[in-house]
Amino acid sequence: MVTVKRKYHTKGVAKRHRTPAKRPTRHHQKLLRRFHHLNGQLVLWLALIVVLGLIFWTGNLIRSWQLSHPAAIQVQTPAQQHQKFIKKIAPAAIDAGQTYNVLPSITIAQAILESDWGTSQLAQRYHNLFGVKSDDPTQSQVLQTQEYQNGQWMTVSARFKTYLSWEDSIRDHNLLLAQGTSWNAHQYQHVLAANNYQQAAQALQQDGYATDPGYTRKLIDLIEKYQLNQYDPK
Repeated sequence: MVTVKRKYHTKGVAKRHRTPAKRPTRHHQKLLRRFHHLNGQLVLWLALIVVLGLIFWTGNLIRSWQLSHPAAIQVQTPAQQHQKFIKKIAPAAIDAGQTYNVLPSITIAQAILESDWGTSQLAQRYHNLFGVKSDDPTQSQVLQTQEYQNGQWMTVSARFKTYLSWEDSIRDHNLLLAQGTSWNAHQYQHVLAANNYQQAAQALQQDGYATDPGYTRKLIDLIEKYQLNQYDPK
């Protein structure tokens, strides 16, 4: 048997060779290192700008809040809070006193006692400083209160008048003393006729303004402790 050897023609067929990857030159390596270095610095600068921007924005936010809430910047002592309350309502008490002939010292002392220095719910939410009651459901709120009945303190529900401001409450309080109640126009005539705060405080108790048996003494003590008679006509 004859074996025939086949000849393969390789003429004209190009051999494929793999081109080896070029290694970066020293110049290229230097440029790459510089690029990475600059890129890192850029990231750091951008981060720094973001942090500074947040600090600036936060600072402006805090300053804006402080300007809109000046009373919250510093903590006040009870004595400072008391003086602040007195100074806040004194002008309205003086103005109403001139109109209705009620001593400002009595008005201020009653506001302190009835509203616990303006901190009661009735004073804070409904601007009622004196516990004035009302039968009108459109201008009043039902709240619980302490009243002295049958020789003891009792918690009762009552409808209290609402106001738009403390100034409105002070004017209405003085108007009540001047015009009396719906059943007795001369209910508080002794208060209006008083020559000084001692007589006026006693007259409030006498004319039935409050049920607290110690009401007169409490008013006089407040007036004398805080020198509220300085606001009365000389």
